[in-house]
Amino acid sequence: MSKDSVTITDNRTGQSYELPIEHGTIRALDLRQIKATAEDFGLMTYDPGYMNTASCRSRITFIDGDKGILEYRGYPIDELAEHSSFLEVAYLLWAGELPTSDELERWTHGVRYHTMIHESIKKFLDGFRHDAHPMGMLVSTVAALATFYPEAKNIQDPETRKIQFYRLISKMPTLAAFAYRHSVGMPFVYPDNNLGYAENFLNMMFHGREPVGSLNPNSHHSPILARALDVLFILHADHEQNCSTSSMRMVSSAFTDPYTSVAAAAAALYGPLHGGANEAVLRMLREIGDVKHIPEFIAGVKRGERKLMGFGHRVYKSYDPRAKVIKYWADRVFEVTGRNPLIDIALELERIALADDYFISRKLYPNVDFYSGIIYEAMGFPTDMFPVLFAIPRTAGWLTQWRESLEDPDQKIARPRQIYLGPGKRPFIPVDQRVPSDHVNGIV
Repeated sequence: MSKDSVTITDNRTGQSYELPIEHGTIRALDLRQIKATAEDFGLMTYDPGYMNTASCRSRITFIDGDKGILEYRGYPIDELAEHSSFLEVAYLLWAGELPTSDELERWTHGVRYHTMIHESIKKFLDGFRHDAHPMGMLVSTVAALATFYPEAKNIQDPETRKIQFYRLISKMPTLAAFAYRHSVGMPFVYPDNNLGYAENFLNMMFHGREPVGSLNPNSHHSPILARALDVLFILHADHEQNCSTSSMRMVSSAFTDPYTSVAAAAAALYGPLHGGANEAVLRMLREIGDVKHIPEFIAGVKRGERKLMGFGHRVYKSYDPRAKVIKYWADRVFEVTGRNPLIDIALELERIALADDYFISRKLYPNVDFYSGIIYEAMGFPTDMFPVLFAIPRTAGWLTQWRESLEDPDQKIARPRQIYLGPGKRPFIPVDQRVPSDHVNGIV
């Protein structure tokens, strides 16, 4: 009997099964051999929300939630945030190694080459109402790009895949800025390829318009803000198999083109439990209103009457390493924009919560959303843009995960199983013989 195995005894039959263990997992299909009868389908696992199911093998992002570790291709996130640019990190994710200076120069040139979008996309955007949500516009226009680049369907060609990576990384900020400008009734600002990645995005967003909420009308020209946004993009570039990334892998498992797959991932990110969490933090801080109200709020959380937003994480059971980086950049941003008064409430809320056994015992620590919304608001971004700001950098992670899944021989089209609990076989009843039911789940 191998040490790298687990023995399972089926108490229904008394039979034992030895299942091999590899990388701390057993293959779900190995459970199918465990049957009560010859006609039995075989054992399955029931795991709502994929709480303990590995859907793939990956070499991209490593997370140790208990220790608060996040690494891209082995590089700690805090070191990348301190020393790298977002485009350098995007290259790292895609290629597996940090670029040399020549590689980075060619890569940056390739991104700049693709920043423009087809003029017909502008007409497409003009079809949306003035109050359309920017994320809804982004999801739609990204999907529409598939019709402009039909060769993207040739997903088995490595060179074609690389070109789509260039296109999506470069066009996402343009689409995002255009969606925002449409929502405020301002003319589109075309990309300026003499500017850096984050700097160009800020210019497309706010050129000729004072950033709403910012205390400094010219703040979007600040190199400090451009660098802060670049760091935020690095922190959000990838995060293992979260909801949107898993959606990307699942949709692309049908060999869907990358634009449609990214649109599906962005649609998952659109949900308030995923890309909208930092907006919920701002609402909570405004609801608290003043530092003096924090003890009352904390008491309400303990009684189950209030929710502490921005604390806790499905993966992290200690301090989210991204939150530490964002906390540092908050002060630098406020030097340019003026201090967002919500930061004082946030800092005091964190201090009180981290000294309270109630939260410590439940391993509730600040996550990336706790401070990011405060910074975005200080920079002048409206809350509707928060999930869009998430989608721009996460595109690098989505596409890298997409490529990895395509190159993995173990991957097949996604098809989860279910446990059927509905009625058994029953005869059809003509409409004139049916009687009302007390448990109708229909539409009337």
